[in-house]
Amino acid sequence: MEETKKKEIKLFRGTVISDGMDKTVTVKFERTYQNPYTKKIMRSFKNYKVHDELEQAKVGDTVEFYEGRPKSKTKYMYLDRVVG
Repeated sequence: MEETKKKEIKLFRGTVISDGMDKTVTVKFERTYQNPYTKKIMRSFKNYKVHDELEQAKVGDTVEFYEGRPKSKTKYMYLDRVVG
């Protein structure tokens, strides 16, 4: 018998910077990494459009979100929960 493998969901954590759209919030995600050549700690930021079905996240909230199937042209992340 074959066992079906489920893909493990990776949660991202970011800060809501905009909630002006219907059922969508814009979240700023910060990633830190070490440069392999200079060994400096670097920070990079990326903004994601996150689907918020219940419209519960407000500007300034910290939220957890995950990647899923595309909802629109630019929206493929889904809100998991509001942390604070």
